[in-house]
Amino acid sequence: MTAAATSAEMIEHELIEEGLLERRTYQIEMADRALENHTLVCLPTGLGKTTISLLVTASRLAAGPGKALMLAPTKPLVSQHASFYQEALTIPDDEIITYTGETRPDDRAQEWEDARVIMATPQVVENDLVGGRIDLDEVVHLTIDECHRTGGSYPYAFIAERYHDMATEPLVTGMSASPGSDREEIIAVCEQLGIAAIEVRTEEDPDVEPYTHETAIDTIEVELTEDIQQIRNKLVEVIENRLEQLADMGVSTTTSADCSQRDLDAIRAKLQQRLETGDRDAYLGLSLHAEVMKLRRALKLAETQSVESLQRYFERRHEAARSSGASKADQRLISDPRIREAIALAREYDEIHPKFRQVRIQLAETLGIKGGKRVLIFTESRDTAEQLTTFLGGHFDTRKFVGQTDKEMSEGMNQREQRETIEALRRGEFEVLVSTSVGEEGLDVPEVDLVLFFEPVSTAIRTIQRRGRTGRQAPGRVAVLIAKGTRDEAFYWRARHQERRMSQDIRALKEVADDLEIELLQDDEVRARAEAASRRAADQESLFSFVGDEAEDTTTADVSDDVAVSIIVDQRELDAAIGRELSRRDDIELALETLDVGDYILSDRVAVERKTVDDFLDSLLGGDRDLFDQVSRLTAAYERPVVIIEGDRLYERRNINPAAIRGAIASLVSDFGVSVLQTNDIDETRELLVAMASREQRDGGRRVSAHGDKHARTLWEQQEYVVSSIAEIGPVTARTLLESLGSVVQVMTASREELLEVEGVGEVTADRIHEVVSSRYEPE
Repeated sequence: MTAAATSAEMIEHELIEEGLLERRTYQIEMADRALENHTLVCLPTGLGKTTISLLVTASRLAAGPGKALMLAPTKPLVSQHASFYQEALTIPDDEIITYTGETRPDDRAQEWEDARVIMATPQVVENDLVGGRIDLDEVVHLTIDECHRTGGSYPYAFIAERYHDMATEPLVTGMSASPGSDREEIIAVCEQLGIAAIEVRTEEDPDVEPYTHETAIDTIEVELTEDIQQIRNKLVEVIENRLEQLADMGVSTTTSADCSQRDLDAIRAKLQQRLETGDRDAYLGLSLHAEVMKLRRALKLAETQSVESLQRYFERRHEAARSSGASKADQRLISDPRIREAIALAREYDEIHPKFRQVRIQLAETLGIKGGKRVLIFTESRDTAEQLTTFLGGHFDTRKFVGQTDKEMSEGMNQREQRETIEALRRGEFEVLVSTSVGEEGLDVPEVDLVLFFEPVSTAIRTIQRRGRTGRQAPGRVAVLIAKGTRDEAFYWRARHQERRMSQDIRALKEVADDLEIELLQDDEVRARAEAASRRAADQESLFSFVGDEAEDTTTADVSDDVAVSIIVDQRELDAAIGRELSRRDDIELALETLDVGDYILSDRVAVERKTVDDFLDSLLGGDRDLFDQVSRLTAAYERPVVIIEGDRLYERRNINPAAIRGAIASLVSDFGVSVLQTNDIDETRELLVAMASREQRDGGRRVSAHGDKHARTLWEQQEYVVSSIAEIGPVTARTLLESLGSVVQVMTASREELLEVEGVGEVTADRIHEVVSSRYEPE
């Protein structure tokens, strides 16, 4: 460490613990700028972007009442930020909270109300905004970590938009080590977040250079064994056979197994176009395309991961082929003689992969010969992470670090286990951490002597995130294993090229930041927000008059009455984006719940099950949730059930006899008494929902109920109805309470402690039940 870092002056502030944070000039200057306007902070990994955010938060909270909200993409990162803020701020720890989906929605709302600093995943904030559980009016500082993720359906842009609309005194700070690889991407991120100022530092800047250290990057080439090459050849032969069939159909211009993902995307697009014109052969083409994708995954495992991972993958494909509703692609793949030969060769292979031996050599050199203390290994595959942990465990104290969920049922780690693993590494309790991608992005892994890539990654951003785990406090080393003659080589050079371009872009960004700010200010909305922030910094009074003058009229012309319409939306419908759009409207009061039946509740008698055309046809074929079972439960609870079929070409999208489709619709109408409506797209569905809810509530004077109001319930339905209506706890919690406590009377008379013992019941819910049951009836 340099002299500049060792004889450090410390930051002094009323909300920051004395003697904790080193005063770095570049951080102070960037924080000062971020206090003046909505700002993008661009700083290399490991140089303290989070400290800059903390300085801005402390200043905003010290200036007056309000909350600070930080969004981060993963739960471990959220937990890490919360720990840092609790350590660094003088605010009580219980007022600095993590806000994730692990807490019940009703309990989250109370936690939000009580907190001053909130660390959250964007998905849960989006859900609770759409559901009306929280608002952002008191948030005086919004930090968006890893803001380069902004775009598409990722929630960052939606939350930023709502924040600017709702907050009395908004201030946005976006943070990233890699905000985009070109000018257009950076402008797009800033515009979507309402950012008007850009603050950039590079490692070459004089005020940053004392805190950076050289990180050597080594490439280590690994030769595939003859056995692995034989397995690869079998897979390549089948892939090229399938591509030849696609070429014969006129949808592929390549028959090479090394074709790009862009080539495969183009093939699929052509097949989709043919399908839309009624070409039945396109179904076979899509099945062949799916088979190519599965085989390329198998090829990647054989070449770059391990033969054992390949075996596990084929075992899963074999199970999928034997299951009910198995795809033709899986069935054809497993039955191909060449694939069977490849599987037999894999079973006979008595090693794992030559990369594993090289990993052990690198660890022996770093931890043994050079006396290092910690090594971090990154791998794409959870299977490989588990195998490496076992393989290295006999020689080094090794632990894995993986995510919580896995489509292929591998054992994961919950948030507590992840946090404890990082803390144990920091305390020196073990020396080797094997991590999947969950450890890449922003996670504060302790300084390590070696970062080892088991395989290259194909993007510069991920390479930077991985490499940033070393070289922060002292010189470090990065090594990348590359299997010769495989896609490892292409991925490595693609990332290197992107990184060189990104480094050039960031340096260029620093030079043209002022010009970009001028360009951003050409956008009327960005300029208005920037002016508001500047006025707020200069004169608090003028802020309120400005916001009042510029307030936008968002009243929707379709519904002119002053009374808001209420709609209950099922939590699982958020992917459809209908909930997002409805939550933006002043004339709609949205509630988000996990509904027992239906997707949208429009009154105590009208509930809607929404199906896209594809979903509707899939359910006729016996999908995971049978349509008629869903409708049966819907009609049992609601007097006027509705099924909306959304999309076009109902009779052309699947190889299903049109008479069967018409028969299913006729059964819904005649046998179940369901109104079946069809809409062209998601926008038409949304407006139809609003129109029906308005007619029920405004014209008909009906209330909204998640329980329905249909008569002739069974005894158990009546019991669930009674309990679920207590403090609006909902049907799922009601069923849990009845199953645990036995009867309605026992639920009503249970003590607070007994209620808290029921799985899924938190303190807020227990208190609310007690309040409703025991309070004296005193109508106003």
